Amino acid sequence: MSAAASAPSRRARLADAWWEYRQSPVAVIALAIVVLLLAAAFLAPLFAPQDPYDQAALDLFDARLEPGSVGGGGYVHLIGTDGMGRDLFSAILYGLRVSFTVGIAAGAVALALGASVGLVAAYYGGRIEALIMRTIDLQLSMPAILLALVLVAVLGQGMGPLIVALVAAQYAYFARTTHGAASAERRKDYIEAALSTPLPARRVLFKHLLPNALPPLIVVATVQVANAIALEATLSFLGLGLPMTEPSLGTLISNGFQYLLSGRYWISIYPGLVLMVLVVSINLVGDQVRHVLNPRRGR
Repeated sequence: MSAAASAPSRRARLADAWWEYRQSPVAVIALAIVVLLLAAAFLAPLFAPQDPYDQAALDLFDARLEPGSVGGGGYVHLIGTDGMGRDLFSAILYGLRVSFTVGIAAGAVALALGASVGLVAAYYGGRIEALIMRTIDLQLSMPAILLALVLVAVLGQGMGPLIVALVAAQYAYFARTTHGAASAERRKDYIEAALSTPLPARRVLFKHLLPNALPPLIVVATVQVANAIALEATLSFLGLGLPMTEPSLGTLISNGFQYLLSGRYWISIYPGLVLMVLVVSINLVGDQVRHVLNPRRGR
């Protein structure tokens, strides 16, 4: 089949998948929320009245102002300020940017690494497969939060070490999923036919095995992005994620935790609500994607 003929076929499949996805109003609303939060995060400088990373612009006299208060900068703090005098609305928008950056970057690298490992194990089989998959099983037996905590403690704070820790904690899920899908394809006749030709191994891996393992990988990637965002927030809440000068949602929740019993609920509650809505929405999107891509579902 020519490329020109296959392009309309791909578009038709995408249109069918989108139509099936839209059959769930909850999933459509969840997708709209994710897109809205993503746009708000990366357009934060256009909407945020304050740059929370600019320490010189912060005024300690504006610390812990109630929602609706007017600060020293002359603008209204719609949902109040935190203990450092940061406008909480601005800090949440920039914190969302951190969450999306860390979640998407860690998810993409973990997907590439895990898929490669799983494909190699399924392709070669034998002792190589046994060694790789037993190593993956050993890692999956450890809680992801424990592994991430150890790595962050060793590597230190910052965006780079945090992403490395999240990748190390998550790539095994992609490797296990890819191995399962690729092993099933490896036994099929078209793979045996490809192996009987002088095709290089990388062509069989990435042109034949990987495309047929993509549907479950897409589902896992969606869920793991949400898990990476939640894990980053957990590490930041514990003080092991990003530094205090670069507020993420987890850092903002941690900053306000000590004030919860004193009536200054907004410092932790609003970032916590945004984090909860974001993670739940991404998981709802992933559930519907799993439903759409499920090969065993009756059509």
